[in-house]
Amino acid sequence: AGLGGIGLDTSREIVKSGPKNLVILDRIENPAAIAELKALNSKVTVTFYPYDVTVPLAETKKLLTTIFGKLKTVDLLINGAGILDDHQIERTIAVNFTGLVNTTTAILDFWDKRKGGPGGVVANICSVTGFNAIYQVPVYSASKAAVVSFTSSLAKLAPITGVTAYSINPGITKTTLVHKFNSWLDVEPRVAELLDEHPTQTTTQCAQNFVKAIEANQNGAIWKLDLGRLDPVNWTK
Repeated sequence: AGLGGIGLDTSREIVKSGPKNLVILDRIENPAAIAELKALNSKVTVTFYPYDVTVPLAETKKLLTTIFGKLKTVDLLINGAGILDDHQIERTIAVNFTGLVNTTTAILDFWDKRKGGPGGVVANICSVTGFNAIYQVPVYSASKAAVVSFTSSLAKLAPITGVTAYSINPGITKTTLVHKFNSWLDVEPRVAELLDEHPTQTTTQCAQNFVKAIEANQNGAIWKLDLGRLDPVNWTK
């Protein structure tokens, strides 16, 4: 989701840093945001494709075939779709976990060095809740823990696949995601308000540190992006 909350600010920072191409896949088209990104840096080609991460694996592969056909090389995949609503159990798992796994699996068709691919880099947007649950939203927190674990495994598989990976774990960030959301079985109807009492960071601060993490390009890193800082997390074995 390159056009919402943290995604849009990250897209802005990426465009400023000047890659050749930025391809944005999102469920909702936002022509104004695309136009703004294009205007930020004329050297970067920004393109948009409608995409819902919950589509079947075959559909994702088809879209990637189109993208790779046009670009020839893709260096970095950022998986950033996410929802926070513990009333929607299946959708939470589908978007936050299954969708990310499928998109990653699909791009391996093009990147896997065992198939003659060039390798690549996967940056997964997870969450600090992946290792420190907001227990009132256990489904969301668990979906993020699953992605942190999946990403760490991907990183260890790099010698086999040629694909490296790291996770981006934002703390509480001022986005629409945290304005109002439902706790599991309504165990805490005020969960959004309570979360609001914690210190937060802006999406811009988060995005700037995200670009620093991209530049560091450290396989297996578990980056914590919280309170305007970028810190590596040491996962306890």
